[in-house]
Amino acid sequence: MRVFDDLVGQRTAVAQLRQAVSGADELVSGGPGTGMTHAWLFTGPPGSGREEAARAFAAALQCTDGGCGHCDSCHQTLAGTHPDVLYVRPSGLSFGVAATRDLVLRASSKPAGGRFRIVLFEDADRATEAASNALLKAVEEPSPRTVWLLCTPTPEDLLVTIRSRCRLATLTNPVTAELVTALTDRDGIDRSTAEQAARASAGRIDRARQLATDPEARSRREEVLSIPARLDGLGACVTAASRLYEIAEQEAKALTGGLDEREREELKAAFGEGSKGKGVAKAIRGGSGALKELEERQKRRATRIKRDSYDRALLDLAAFYRDVLTLQLGAQVERSTEENSGDLRRMAGSGSPESTLRRIDAIMECRERIAANVHPQIAMEAMTSALLIG
Repeated sequence: MRVFDDLVGQRTAVAQLRQAVSGADELVSGGPGTGMTHAWLFTGPPGSGREEAARAFAAALQCTDGGCGHCDSCHQTLAGTHPDVLYVRPSGLSFGVAATRDLVLRASSKPAGGRFRIVLFEDADRATEAASNALLKAVEEPSPRTVWLLCTPTPEDLLVTIRSRCRLATLTNPVTAELVTALTDRDGIDRSTAEQAARASAGRIDRARQLATDPEARSRREEVLSIPARLDGLGACVTAASRLYEIAEQEAKALTGGLDEREREELKAAFGEGSKGKGVAKAIRGGSGALKELEERQKRRATRIKRDSYDRALLDLAAFYRDVLTLQLGAQVERSTEENSGDLRRMAGSGSPESTLRRIDAIMECRERIAANVHPQIAMEAMTSALLIG
């Protein structure tokens, strides 16, 4: 299987990237490169696979066979261990100027053994204004064999001066049928489960896989979707907001708990904990600073993952009201929450399209408040009260 084969529903982007790979040799020799350039911007909505596309592109550029998927270069790039591919994913809510300057310096060195020195910058929109300005110079005047791959939801998430110097690779969310095929043929999921997960994922292959393979994720989503039917008074609103907050916290903890502990154990082992011999005690004491720095990074990552978990729950809730609206308007479209058809029809019959739109607006406002650092539970209490009123 070649490296681009796993990109579900991205035929146009894949064709563009394959053409660029075919011109990579000219870029190595100093030519313009057919369809190839030193800076790329991968955009697409959450779950469209922009990071996966950038990683596959990086593998294809390092591979002498254009991304065969079998050689050491392909395996190392896809696994995140290639020495000439710098993988950057902000662990917190932002990426600062000091880290960016260090990244630019590392990116300017010659490849150790690969064809290119590649920087794969996920969530590049998290770069601060000062960090973006530091990045601009490197994108404007890259080293001859350095390739920058920046990933953001939309081109507008980056400075116009940066995006004007990048070639755009636009990804879209796959349709349900494409997701079902991927889940059944590649992941071995039974068709019924795959169809339900694909509908519920809103076109996100990562979310579809999670829902298809993780019973706890399905259970959390089902509880979120049951909230509208339980809002029968202000007390219920407070209870629902508290539970919604707990659900998101549980999901975030499930995602970070094991990873945090594994990272701590690996760092302690690197500094000799559990070993014997001369100098071990001194090395362990010297590792206390590194452990503290790791814990700070983990806290920032936990904050980001919690924000993502809150947002995922709120988007599931918005999808429910969107389906209510389609029933009220008589729209013949696929409904992502069809398994809750009884609640959908009761809500559609008890309200108007205008009240449903107000409820969707309340959910969107809650997302904005959380992004602005309002405590999530307080923002959710205001939202559930608005959902009750309509």
